[in-house]
Amino acid sequence: MKRVLFLASLFVIIFVAGCKNKEEQNSNIYISSWAYQLQNADPDEIAESGFDLVVMDYSRDGSQEGEYTRGDIQKIKDSGVIPVAYMSIGEAENYRFYWKEEWDTLPPSWFGRENPEWRGNYAVKYWDGEWKNILYEYIDRIINEGFMGIYLDKVDEYEYWARIDNREDTVLSINDAALKMAYLINNLAQYAKEKEPDFYIIPQNGEEILKYDRSLLNIVSGWAAEDLFYNGTTPYDETEAEWILHNRIPYLDTVLSHNKFVLSVDYVDDGTGYRGENKERIDDYINKARKKGYIPYVAIQDRELDELNIIEGIQP
Repeated sequence: MKRVLFLASLFVIIFVAGCKNKEEQNSNIYISSWAYQLQNADPDEIAESGFDLVVMDYSRDGSQEGEYTRGDIQKIKDSGVIPVAYMSIGEAENYRFYWKEEWDTLPPSWFGRENPEWRGNYAVKYWDGEWKNILYEYIDRIINEGFMGIYLDKVDEYEYWARIDNREDTVLSINDAALKMAYLINNLAQYAKEKEPDFYIIPQNGEEILKYDRSLLNIVSGWAAEDLFYNGTTPYDETEAEWILHNRIPYLDTVLSHNKFVLSVDYVDDGTGYRGENKERIDDYINKARKKGYIPYVAIQDRELDELNIIEGIQP
């Protein structure tokens, strides 16, 4: 009888462990380093880099002509690096495959204003059906190239559409705007996972959306956040740091508490090399991120993300 009970207990332990491993796919147990390069990423360099995960564009220059081949991405996967493709889901970009020439003068009704900081990028009514269909085609291209996940930028665009001063023809309540964005993320995740069940879903920024829809925690693999500890190469003042502590960190910690990873990127490297003040700042950022349980990536301060920033002995 004891032997039967022992075997039964052993089966339960193995079964639970197996379930846990399945649930913990895409968790930070398997990722200890990551890189972020959106321009002219070289599959050979990435494959030899030693990073666990890389976020890159699906195209060398963002255009249809610059799309990577399946062989390019397979080379990265064969090296043990997880390739994840960048997607902007809150803005349309005028260099993408979906851009129509007539949009330059006659944009569709679901377009908003041009981003003054990023020319050629336009706010979109991300709940519009035509935009969703574009994103589904985008995902198809990413999957066909062999990427293992998507990195969803401009999640925080929901805040823009809830601003009274956005000068658009549409102003939503913050609750409505957030729920529409959460619904979009759910739709994209479901669409991708029907094709690739273990696909990584990683939103960037906008983590406060979890205040409006915590169900996202069930479908994301992790979350990414920019500028948590530094504003470029400048430390936040006390007021700014307090705001982040109370308005961003709690949501990212919630992600961690659900056995998901948090990717952190701060643009703290001034390009002068790992020495002097630059070294002190890089070390400080990495220590702060790791102390929180986040996975840090030190990026160059120009925010171009046009190189793989390797710091010997430090990154990866």
